[in-house]
Amino acid sequence: MRQIRALRVAAVAAGIALIATGCGATGKSTGSDSTGAAGPITGLQIMVPNTPGGGYDTTARAAAKVLDDEKISTNTEVFNLAGAGGTVGLARIVNEKGNGDLTMLMGLGVVGASYTNKSESKLTETTPLAKLIEEPGAIMVSKDSPYKTIDDLVTAWKANPASIAVGGGSSPGGPDHLLPMQLAGAVGIDATKVNFVSYDGGGDLLPAILGNKLGFAASGAGEYLQQIKSGEVRVLATSGENRLEGVDAPTLKESNIDLVFTNWRGIVAPPGISEDDKKSLIAALEKMHASAGWKEALKTHSWTDAFVTGDEFQTFLTDQDKRVADVLTKLGLA
Repeated sequence: MRQIRALRVAAVAAGIALIATGCGATGKSTGSDSTGAAGPITGLQIMVPNTPGGGYDTTARAAAKVLDDEKISTNTEVFNLAGAGGTVGLARIVNEKGNGDLTMLMGLGVVGASYTNKSESKLTETTPLAKLIEEPGAIMVSKDSPYKTIDDLVTAWKANPASIAVGGGSSPGGPDHLLPMQLAGAVGIDATKVNFVSYDGGGDLLPAILGNKLGFAASGAGEYLQQIKSGEVRVLATSGENRLEGVDAPTLKESNIDLVFTNWRGIVAPPGISEDDKKSLIAALEKMHASAGWKEALKTHSWTDAFVTGDEFQTFLTDQDKRVADVLTKLGLA
């Protein structure tokens, strides 16, 4: 009887254990309400691989707010792990194999930094979840610049590439560096001849533009909208597929330059997460994308909606990785 009773107790304990772990090994909710709809995700973390206040941080916190406000997730945690252009965070996400609670907000800058910083970890090792937004670049000059059009600039640049300083608000491998390098290639300039000057973000780049310390600058227009609207900064061209709303400038393609370049941000998970976790995370991001709260966030931050998920994002990420590697290899930086 004692042995039978012990077996019964063990069976009950096992049943309790199964119920307690019904939310999965990663802590995500797989419960449902009375209608059978899945409950919100719990335990979700979004790592930002740079300091607070930057573009990745802003995007991650906007996403977390919408996820929680829309009850898609509960108590979503955003934390920063800065260092080496984002590659410290990249190493963390790659080393957290199988962790279905951890995600990372990332973008083009991390792709470039993985090469310029000789990172052993690569974004192609992660589990792509979704590309969220895009932001085209802008070719900008001061109001006093002799270059009135992109054709004026390209003509002078081709005549003597090294004589024209090109400024960007990112380090080599970042979007502000990659845009002028790809632009040089598109117009027939040897990218190794480009005189690129790196500034620590838009706050440092702006005085250099206004002070005529540069031939031109390549960066996202969003940080300079006030100066663009006032006429202090003139945009010669933007690099997106379509014109940038609120900026009176043609695209590079409209100007017969065969280049479309966008800075983008997305979210990835560690390698080796379960298929259930991957589906759960993508479904949550799809709900976020469809919500009124996310549409408002896009409008507030002037972000371009560029939402793709799963395999489509993986194809995009692989292509971006190759393109960045090719550019940086030619420059001797990868």
